[in-house]
Amino acid sequence: MTQQVYANLGGVEESATLGMTRRAAELKAAGVPVISLSAGEPDFDTPGFIAEAGVEAIRDGQTHYPPAAGLMPLRAAVAAYLGRECGGAYTSDQVLVTVGAKQALFNAIFTLFGPGSRIVIPTPYWVSYPPIAHLARAVPVILETRAADGFKPDPDELAALFRSGARGLVLNSPSNPSGAVLSDAELDRIIAVAARHDAWIISDEIYHAIVYDTEHASVASRARDYERIILVNGFSKAFAMTGWRVGYAVGPSDVIAAMTRLQGHVNTNTALPCQYAALAALDQHAARDRAVKEMVSAFDRRRDLLLKGVSAIPGLTPYPPDGAFYLWIDAGPWCDSLGANSTGLCLDLLDNERLALVPGEAFGADRFVRLSFATTEEALTEALERLGKAAVRLGVG
Repeated sequence: MTQQVYANLGGVEESATLGMTRRAAELKAAGVPVISLSAGEPDFDTPGFIAEAGVEAIRDGQTHYPPAAGLMPLRAAVAAYLGRECGGAYTSDQVLVTVGAKQALFNAIFTLFGPGSRIVIPTPYWVSYPPIAHLARAVPVILETRAADGFKPDPDELAALFRSGARGLVLNSPSNPSGAVLSDAELDRIIAVAARHDAWIISDEIYHAIVYDTEHASVASRARDYERIILVNGFSKAFAMTGWRVGYAVGPSDVIAAMTRLQGHVNTNTALPCQYAALAALDQHAARDRAVKEMVSAFDRRRDLLLKGVSAIPGLTPYPPDGAFYLWIDAGPWCDSLGANSTGLCLDLLDNERLALVPGEAFGADRFVRLSFATTEEALTEALERLGKAAVRLGVG
């Protein structure tokens, strides 16, 4: 059969994280004892008070179409939350509720950029940023970062790309996959560079509440001084609500109105019961904060376990994450021993050690691998043992 060509999907491949998770799930279904450290999903249940709010909404008949931009009380609650947590000064007409943060990113990029627009995307990047740019017919301009700089963009190199015609920048702090967190000073320097060139900043802050021994710097408190900023966030990671699919974008009211117009033609709106659940997450401050604190404490313990364990394995260099729940590992010596890139290495680990990681190639940084520690300490301990066996098998160290 002749392979079908889908013009609108040129340059768009399957998400590497979803692909590796799917492979691992298929093996598990066949009875293979796979440990999957590929998915970016908290292993905690949605806090009970949030889930109950969604159930109650269904019982109360809240199952119809909500406004395309989202429930007004939820939009107001998001604005208030960003004011309390991030120093923002937003109004409800600057908030768009979306089907997860991913749709907020798509809406923002598709609205602000078009054919030939150049968008700076620093490495290592979340796997979906370049495909979303391609779908908007825009051009991803990859900005390499370095371990010596903490995998953070160099302002001078960023300025050079803006001088060359780039019109936008996608930021992600805390970062998936590196766990890097921009400081206040670093974020201010980046915004200053963008402001000198009238460039748009789309800031993905989905992991904002998951940080270790540091503070999260948000663009929310800077948007009063520089308007060309779209903040993207959601409920999936911090509140263990991945399946509820509720995110949001916040920015200038005219841009949010345009994004809402786009959303009205793409998916209409976000499911109403899910919006009521999200509203409960923001309204019940004390319960929410307790749940987030417990989850982050568990992630922190797992982070320490992995840093100690991976550091002791020959040929692997882990970089301590300041946020999110991933360990970014330089596996270059393992790739050399195997004679493969990071994708080949991850396939080898899945086939031989029954261990699923995500290749750095998918994040624009080959020879690295990403390990998610959103799972139990028992699973992580077993994963370390399997990595140790792999080191012996590959003859590394």
